[in-house]
Amino acid sequence: MPTNPPGSIPEQAQIYPVAPLIRLTLLGLYLALVLPLPLLAPPALRPWLTAALPAGFVLVGALLSERVSLDRQGIAVGHPLWCAWLLRRGWQLPWDQVQGLASLGTSQGGRVFYLKAQDGRRLLLPQRVARFPAFLLQIQRTSGLDLSGVGRISPPWTYWALAGLSLVLLLAEVVVFAALPMGSLSNLN
Repeated sequence: MPTNPPGSIPEQAQIYPVAPLIRLTLLGLYLALVLPLPLLAPPALRPWLTAALPAGFVLVGALLSERVSLDRQGIAVGHPLWCAWLLRRGWQLPWDQVQGLASLGTSQGGRVFYLKAQDGRRLLLPQRVARFPAFLLQIQRTSGLDLSGVGRISPPWTYWALAGLSLVLLLAEVVVFAALPMGSLSNLN
């Protein structure tokens, strides 16, 4: 991605997707939680759950495809065209409408930040994007806001721990189901 000198407006749109660690961890957690369900379900429900599993994976993938775009006009948060028709959420804020920054503590001890617009809206500043320091720096350069106190909503180690636990769960499921004799899945019900 091209870098811009301090105070400059991005010449080309800069896209910041959800950080890969977060996206892959949450997709892995989805698989770890729902992959065994069709095997454990009563026989009448197995076809439905088997069909729902990939549909749910695509839906979770769509939710995690949110991205932030910074360009000459402002900041925009949304989803790519392949899923925007379904999710239809997001927002845009021109640079000249950015009035300030507000923060709010979360129940888990973190902080979320909102961009304050001149029309009174408070728009949630994405804190789970890839290249987060560069993202903050570009917003600070373009808007003039002091973002030195803004950090990620949760530290990366939490996602590494969740990724590790999801992997252990997936491996345990594979071992357990591989160790079962053929035909014993129908006896689980």
